[in-house]
Amino acid sequence: MEITWLGTAGFKIRTGNHVILLDPYLTRNEKAFPEQSIRPCDFNEVHSIFISHGHFDHVFDIPEIVADTGASVYCSADTGSLLAKRGVKKQLIVPVFSDSAEFDLKYMRAAGFFTSHVQFDIKLLARTMIKMNFRIFQALRLLSKYPCGQVLAWQFEIEGRHVLFWGSAGACEHELKVMAEKPVEILLVPLQGHSDICRIAFEYVKILKPEIVIPHHHDNFFPPVSELVDISEFTGMVQQKCGQTRVLSLKMNQAVCI
Repeated sequence: MEITWLGTAGFKIRTGNHVILLDPYLTRNEKAFPEQSIRPCDFNEVHSIFISHGHFDHVFDIPEIVADTGASVYCSADTGSLLAKRGVKKQLIVPVFSDSAEFDLKYMRAAGFFTSHVQFDIKLLARTMIKMNFRIFQALRLLSKYPCGQVLAWQFEIEGRHVLFWGSAGACEHELKVMAEKPVEILLVPLQGHSDICRIAFEYVKILKPEIVIPHHHDNFFPPVSELVDISEFTGMVQQKCGQTRVLSLKMNQAVCI
């Protein structure tokens, strides 16, 4: 399979002649770093889109992508309602009503698991408030239009290998241990939303023991709401304490065959 990191929590996965997207978010503000050259209209073939939750940096571009490609969207019921209000045709929305719901797409299998959003800590909130200053009201309006809703973690079986994807790092230890009951070849773990996010992400690796971990969501996708995260602490902990796991740190829009 070919995996491309699209920045933020977004990924494109190609398997055979099929393309799936995970949390594709491409529309950034003028201060975002690094810059994203791909636009929603650049996707001319997408078969399925899987969404972790309803925040703007996970769903904002989906209506345009779906309008251009006719892709099916797998998401929680409340995120599905949000997307329908934004113009996505209801017949293209596949809502996840129950924990561990499974979907057989013939070229791959998927299961959506109920999980939680990472809890923003006081230190991060204070730092963000200082940076935002008077722009906080503009940001609050944007966030209010895109409520989080039920958060999903996605488990995929692609080409005989298990891929786990989280769009936000709010899973508890019990959830991770349940997911670890199956061998994990590839883990896509987010690093944003907490001052101690490197340690939080490391717990995912320690429990799940993947062969490969791909960190994401550490870019400064919408400053001052977001920040550029130094993931060297995370990388170092994995290398020192989880010898069975290889860290694959991708550049934006970099594609790798795994």
